Amino acid sequence: MHDDTSETLPAAARLAWWGTAWLRGQVVTDLLVDAVIGADATHTVADPFQGTDTLVGGLARLRAEGATSFGAAFPAEGDPVGLGGPATFNAAALEEGSAVVVAGADLGLVPQRTGAAVAWVLHPAARRQLPDVGEADRALRSALVESATLLADLDVARWNPEVADRLMNLRHRPALTAPDGVPPRCVDLAARALQALAITEVALEDDGGAVTAYEMTARREALVPLDRAGRRALVSACSPEVWPPA
Repeated sequence: MHDDTSETLPAAARLAWWGTAWLRGQVVTDLLVDAVIGADATHTVADPFQGTDTLVGGLARLRAEGATSFGAAFPAEGDPVGLGGPATFNAAALEEGSAVVVAGADLGLVPQRTGAAVAWVLHPAARRQLPDVGEADRALRSALVESATLLADLDVARWNPEVADRLMNLRHRPALTAPDGVPPRCVDLAARALQALAITEVALEDDGGAVTAYEMTARREALVPLDRAGRRALVSACSPEVWPPA
């Protein structure tokens, strides 16, 4: 059931999918550990009050405290999507670019990476407002078309042929394997979200390709809506609170 997913899905998304499946008895512990850790050396759960535990030990404690699912957040400056506060949790999640909210336990986990090790630091976390899966799906499709059109107007093929190639080959998405319980629609949405985010990342890598400051600004403005839609789609796809019924 596990292939290259751990290399393509962010850690918060992996924990959301496999952690939720583990809580619901849909995957065994070994699969949980394999999928969440992926290519990393180790993952731990760090509680500021109770110290550091293994990944399984920390998640087991969260289960004992009432955890019912794990949902991902991928915030950016000005767009705290997937977060519900408090401010200290939001700030930590924003600094790292991701977090996991533990439904049923009023807690959140923020991944702090040191080399090949990840420590999931516990924080108090409030309930959050989330984009509906259908809404996020439609917004992503719309943003992709709009951004592709704007980038074509900016002659994307001239300054970054790789971005042009990616936009021409949108059917070639990352192949994600998900545990039982993740709706197929959400697996597909996550793959398209990752694709959109990869396009924005590649397109912004080298501003030297643009001839003028105006073009650099125009390129960024063309990509901001796609980045926002991609992150929101990934949050929906990795948040069991809004998954459609199986």
